[in-house]
Amino acid sequence: MAGAAGLVAAMTTGGDAVASAVRQGGGDDRLARGELRGVWIATVANLDWPSKKGLTAAAQQAELIAHLDRAVELRLNAVVLQVRPTADALWPSPYEPWADCLTGVQGQDPGWDPLATAVREAHDRGLELHAWFNPYRVANHTDPARLAASHPARRNPDWVLSYGGKLYYNPGLPEVRRFVQDAMLDAVRRYEIDAVHWDDYFYPYPVAGEAFKDDAAYERYGGGFKDKAAWRRDNVDRLVREMGERIRETRQGVRFGISPFAVWRNKATDPLGSDTRAGVETYDDLHADTRKWVKEGWIDYIAPQIYWHIGLATADYAKVLAWWAATVRGTGVGLYVGEALYKAGDPAQPAPWQDPAELSRHLTLARDHEEVGGHIFFSAKHVAADRIGAMARVVADHYQDRVRAPR
Repeated sequence: MAGAAGLVAAMTTGGDAVASAVRQGGGDDRLARGELRGVWIATVANLDWPSKKGLTAAAQQAELIAHLDRAVELRLNAVVLQVRPTADALWPSPYEPWADCLTGVQGQDPGWDPLATAVREAHDRGLELHAWFNPYRVANHTDPARLAASHPARRNPDWVLSYGGKLYYNPGLPEVRRFVQDAMLDAVRRYEIDAVHWDDYFYPYPVAGEAFKDDAAYERYGGGFKDKAAWRRDNVDRLVREMGERIRETRQGVRFGISPFAVWRNKATDPLGSDTRAGVETYDDLHADTRKWVKEGWIDYIAPQIYWHIGLATADYAKVLAWWAATVRGTGVGLYVGEALYKAGDPAQPAPWQDPAELSRHLTLARDHEEVGGHIFFSAKHVAADRIGAMARVVADHYQDRVRAPR
């Protein structure tokens, strides 16, 4: 980590005209009013933290604090910590068992309260803590017997559907919708988190040749809808709208943000859609009407995962960014761009991702859209490793000074 600081200090900052203008005091007032600079810390399958299951409490804490210190070193101001990865919890929840990413055994007390520690240590460092929840995912396997005996999915097997090798709560059941809200709101009520954050998983991503078997729920609750797709979208709409209302009722000042897959609909599908040819459209495939949530003001911010390079034929970063800027314009909903740091230097990725300056160009481009209030980088282990110096380049070009997160 100390080496990374030296790398940042040594980086040249030429080639970024807009960033240079900001450094010289012109061109962009977003720094004065706040700019989100965030990093996702994923816990599902131990993607970022803890580095492996079964570490001692002290070792887990040390790793978490290292991620927070790294964020400060890079002049970030927010961490998005995954605290409910698979319908389990990184705090002592009365609703769900302890997450197995901690001890390796779902339901086993790790001997400390990770969420409480994360909130305290983040705030002590001037970082916001956005608590990241996954509403419907139950397990990355299909065997309920592998869940903790106390798991609500085992106590309520009729809530659960198997699809694509995973277990999910059925979004079409009102009792499920209420339960998952209650489980998440427990953290809002008990901890001084700065935001509730959801990712891109609503109805599951489509699996070829497999049906999501919610026919019984549709038959029971789908009257009045033109088709199952409309009913499914209404189920997710209700979850989003109700959660936003309940967060505000529970604790004032806690924001509600969602980070969806970045294509709502392609223009060929809907003239209101983006100029893309993406293989997934959230409206149709995940039954997530992300544009509606913004237009209705049900959420406080949206962080689309624009995980593509500038110039990609099927989904050009520049075109998707412009579409989202236009979508949030005048709504009062914040726009923070999800950035694919994990692709930088990955030999499996195309040539633009082998260039350490690709991500920096994303931030330069975003300066042309006043609606963009910041960026979030996926993910913490890639921020720490910074394989080809892409994050260092972002810091050198754009993050010369620490700024507060927008409120």
